[in-house]
Amino acid sequence: MARTVAIGIQDFGDLIEKKYFYIDKTSFVKEWWESGDSVTLITRPRRFGKTLNMSMVEQFFSVDYAGRGKLFEGLSIWENEKYRELQGTYPVISLSFANIKEKDCKTTREKICQILTNLYVKYSFLKDSDVLVEADRAFFDRILSVDMRDSDATLALYQLSDYLYRYYGKKVIILLDEYDTPMQEAYVDGYWNLRCRTKRMRKRLRIR
Repeated sequence: MARTVAIGIQDFGDLIEKKYFYIDKTSFVKEWWESGDSVTLITRPRRFGKTLNMSMVEQFFSVDYAGRGKLFEGLSIWENEKYRELQGTYPVISLSFANIKEKDCKTTREKICQILTNLYVKYSFLKDSDVLVEADRAFFDRILSVDMRDSDATLALYQLSDYLYRYYGKKVIILLDEYDTPMQEAYVDGYWNLRCRTKRMRKRLRIR
């Protein structure tokens, strides 16, 4: 029976459950897992399927998809018993900067901070767990505050991965999609070096 070739679907589960045409790329899970790399950077042309592949990786490993191995039945990764046992057993942090296409540095920062806040809301159950101490809960509150400090924002993913590691007892997989979008927009709209120029100007003023 012919399957519909759907366009623009980037959610792996949605694609599988609706039985749309899918070229099996699940062998990537095994290849990536066995590479042993701490960091993997995938640079491919636009519309190459990077987002869909990241969605597939998330839904294979994430504890949020525990018990949903049916998504992978009939695909190459499911033929390996070792990998069937891995499905849904790791904490995964997944975020995307795809929608950060702002015209100035201030708004870009605000949207990145909102993404970080949303992540902490998603994992708010950690705040009430025994794995966090009062200092951790204070940091949690600062990330959820309206005026997030730069120092807290830059530590947010590191801290969250540490909290999840303590909670689940496993290293965390972090998936970042469209990481370069804010940088590209900053370059195109001319505010890439704004902060650097501001610092140089302040330095000159102090010297004078």
